[in-house]
Amino acid sequence: MGGTLLRLHSLGYRTGIVDLTAGEMGTRGTREDRAREAAEAAELLKASVRRSLDLGDGRLGASSETKRAVVEAIREYKPTLVFTNYPENNHPDHTASGPLVAEAAYLAGLKNYEADGEPHRPNRVLYYLVPHKIAPSFIIDITAFHDGKMRAVRAYVSQLHSDDESAPATYISQPGFLTRVEALDRYHGSLIDADFGEAFYLREAMKVDDPLQFFDHPFTRIT
Repeated sequence: MGGTLLRLHSLGYRTGIVDLTAGEMGTRGTREDRAREAAEAAELLKASVRRSLDLGDGRLGASSETKRAVVEAIREYKPTLVFTNYPENNHPDHTASGPLVAEAAYLAGLKNYEADGEPHRPNRVLYYLVPHKIAPSFIIDITAFHDGKMRAVRAYVSQLHSDDESAPATYISQPGFLTRVEALDRYHGSLIDADFGEAFYLREAMKVDDPLQFFDHPFTRIT
């Protein structure tokens, strides 16, 4: 959702990225590599905050300890919206992060929940990396920000394809990975008559006060 972060920044909003783990179990790159790359990507995405809660790569779950850590981050930064992984993904940490963050977002608003900080509950938890079989709740046009997003993706050089064939091969290190990222954004963009888009899922129904203003331009359905 890098394009969405850049779009939100362009609209005058402050954004932040809280990593749940440090990625230390990754096949390629070291913990230090990933921390350096994350910092560079955050700068490219114009995020005001980037930090890692370091909750344990490869063993993330919704325990009392991890929920408290996320609650305290939410109470500290007081986000209006929280974005997290859709809870169905090949990587178990990605799958686990969806329920963990959603539970913490609710608990953060409870006065008697024992954690540092004043109670705060975000307005919504929104999910990215929506599986193909799930219809997105909405798609954000990132056409003007796609190049910036891809620059941030390419900041993770330790994970991407290189001429050094001695490094272990992974899905992300395949030569065509960046092309597939672009293809997915083009697909989501085509669903909203845009060049590039990023898809999100919302568990609750959306309230629309003025449907004429909400649907403010003609739409061409692609079948």
